[in-house]
Amino acid sequence: MQVKCVICDNIEAIEDYSLQAKRLRNRKIHMYLCQTCYERIEYRTKQRHATGKFRLYEEKKQKDDLL
Repeated sequence: MQVKCVICDNIEAIEDYSLQAKRLRNRKIHMYLCQTCYERIEYRTKQRHATGKFRLYEEKKQKDDLL
């Protein structure tokens, strides 16, 4: 199966019956990242997280009003 990286548009081949190929075929929301882009994003995310200013925001929970 040939796949294209969504960031750098690099075309690579992966095995047709691998778990990653199955996910890409069955769930269109999944996207493929080549190994170099994946490592670059991982490295930069870890750098931002190490600064202490990186926060993952969660949705605010709404209180259920009981009558």
